[in-house]
Amino acid sequence: MYLLHEPHHDGSSLYVSDARPSPGDKISLWVRVPAEFLVVSVHARTTVDGEPRFLEAVPDPTIAATLQELRGSSAGEPDTWWRVELELHNPVTHYRFYLRRPDGEPLWLTAAGLLDHDLPDATDFRIATYEAPADWVRDAVIYQIFPDRFARSAAADGRELPDWAIACDWDTTPVIGRGPGTAEQIFGGDLDGIIEHLDHIESLGADTVYLTPIFPARSNHRYDASTFDAVDPLLGGDEALGRLADAVHARGMRLVGDITTNHCGAGHEWFTTALADPDAPERAMFYWSPDGDYVSWNGVRSLPKLNWNAELTRERMIGVLRRWLPMFDGWRVDVANMTGRYRTDDLTHEVAANLRAALSETAPEAMFVAEHMHDSTSDLDRDGWQGTMNYGGFTRPVWTWLAGPDTPAEFMGVPGGIPARGGESAYATIRAFGGRVSWRSLQHSWLLLDSHDAARIRTVTGSNARQIAAVALQATLPGPPMIFAGSEFGLTGWNGESSRTPMPWNRPGDRDESILAAYRALLGLRRSCEALRTGGLRWAYVSADVLAFLRETATETVLVAVRRGAGDAVALPGLGSGTALFGGVDLVDGVLPAVSEASAQIWRLV
Repeated sequence: MYLLHEPHHDGSSLYVSDARPSPGDKISLWVRVPAEFLVVSVHARTTVDGEPRFLEAVPDPTIAATLQELRGSSAGEPDTWWRVELELHNPVTHYRFYLRRPDGEPLWLTAAGLLDHDLPDATDFRIATYEAPADWVRDAVIYQIFPDRFARSAAADGRELPDWAIACDWDTTPVIGRGPGTAEQIFGGDLDGIIEHLDHIESLGADTVYLTPIFPARSNHRYDASTFDAVDPLLGGDEALGRLADAVHARGMRLVGDITTNHCGAGHEWFTTALADPDAPERAMFYWSPDGDYVSWNGVRSLPKLNWNAELTRERMIGVLRRWLPMFDGWRVDVANMTGRYRTDDLTHEVAANLRAALSETAPEAMFVAEHMHDSTSDLDRDGWQGTMNYGGFTRPVWTWLAGPDTPAEFMGVPGGIPARGGESAYATIRAFGGRVSWRSLQHSWLLLDSHDAARIRTVTGSNARQIAAVALQATLPGPPMIFAGSEFGLTGWNGESSRTPMPWNRPGDRDESILAAYRALLGLRRSCEALRTGGLRWAYVSADVLAFLRETATETVLVAVRRGAGDAVALPGLGSGTALFGGVDLVDGVLPAVSEASAQIWRLV
């Protein structure tokens, strides 16, 4: 399926004049119409206070001349660029384009693509005028660390384990994937151990370290915090977090924490007070059933659910987020999709906005990203979460496309394992999710291939070549890549628990050096290439075994072609030639070269 013949628009600077507009601003929008795609008129249809309004676009020859000059091309710009002015009347302005062809056939161009029929507004393009995140949030390459499994400092040997813990040897004890002992296995990783390996993290091209929870708890994952006011002594305590923050910041890197806004632990001081005294103010901070029992996350008794109707919940959680900001540069919010939601309560958007406002007052450039493992689109494009962990619009479609035969990997709670689907399906899913949020939200939503809650990408793909293909997508599509520590060595795991393998610092046999080299090359390329961080996304070609797209700025066009297996050459008319940035073979006359196995190739077009 060749796609470059279709008209195109996205939210990048090539097509939208201002990425950080204010309410009431007028901005320019452009639609690119290929020379072979004839149209007689273009209108933008927007909605002002809910009422449709059509705005006439006009051809803009200056944009073509500007692109020709910036790119140093003498060939000229064959496409027609249509411009329309749009006033941002509402906090989020929806718009789409109405194109009429010489034969009278009308077409809609929306964020979901080009369509010949009417459709609801859900896939309209949109511009948000809420406070924009800092540029570093969009440009970050994030490295996720599960502290117990990353690295042990010498100080860890002298720490006494709590009575609930099962002591494990770093290099010989297998990780329990399910059943008794799963949450109790302690390998002894700590924060000072992370400091000892910052060179490795930086060598990958990562510039942001994200820690899963660091507060005291009765589990190795620490999502059941007993307090938010101190760092777990098993990790080295408050002083160790200070040392880690100083070391990270000294390198010009950033540190992001993990907070549970939906629940705390059953041993948390807020909850134990509420449980002991029905008249305590903390009682209002939790949900209670008619028989006096407490409500917990998904029925897990160790995780009592916070009630955001209570002003005390809001005050205390805001205090927690602000307290740690001098060391953390932002937060990943656990179970953000359930925060403030319980039966008839639906406070999520209000809670997210309140927390974001409080963060901005203290640290205007703080990251604030939500965990959401399915459809997050209705929770974005407000004044709360800046983006999400993009499981729905990236992880799942990539898994279904690149999963190896007979993989034992679980499909994040979906029965029956990972379904095998073609590139057309992956493309459709990526477009469906991306078409329901603004470009801003898409650019600030993390691209992850795996995490501490999912199978490892190596187990999903089953091969070195397919894992590299997956990493290429992660490094080149819009959104900050998030790498789960150890995947750069090819570590395996069939579910989230079994994936939490201690890092193989002393196990060279468990390290795939070719995978490590690919991560360094691809993430380094993203860091150095402006088009891969901020450029627009224009799909070029999709088939069962090929995904190819362009990332474009005014000065640069990068072509990415990812294949899941061997395949013949594919001609993409009109693209010309390109210099290889990854994959080793230059592009000649727009022809994707034949390959003998799964692969990724990236070119800068000339």
